[in-house]
Amino acid sequence: MPHPETPAIRVVCALIEQDDKMLLTQRSNYMAQPLLWEFPGGKVEIGETETAALVREIQEELNLLIVPLKRLTPVVHSYSSKTIELIPYTCSLQSGNILLAEHQAYSWATIEELLNYSWCPADVPIVEEYLHLKIKQL
Repeated sequence: MPHPETPAIRVVCALIEQDDKMLLTQRSNYMAQPLLWEFPGGKVEIGETETAALVREIQEELNLLIVPLKRLTPVVHSYSSKTIELIPYTCSLQSGNILLAEHQAYSWATIEELLNYSWCPADVPIVEEYLHLKIKQL
């Protein structure tokens, strides 16, 4: 159930592709949605563009430099305490070695492996859209 009195929190996430694999991160025990998998990202700050927020968040959380390429369909999802608008971007990896600042783990998954993960609910429609786009390219 959406929370009409509170606007949705704008959150960007990166679908980082490299060598036919996708970077996924696992939330740690102390985060909301503990131990579920997600596309990495974070909140868009006031006055910040979506792409600037995405580059900043991935640098802060994973120590990676990315280039956002294409905006996919945003997902509005209501959790018990808040509603988020999750805004996905496909991205290319430019440089860096992964250093986890917040997450418990990461994985490079093939397209075929994406459905084997326990995803955060807001990420599920993004996984489905991404798989649909990839199938159309074959």
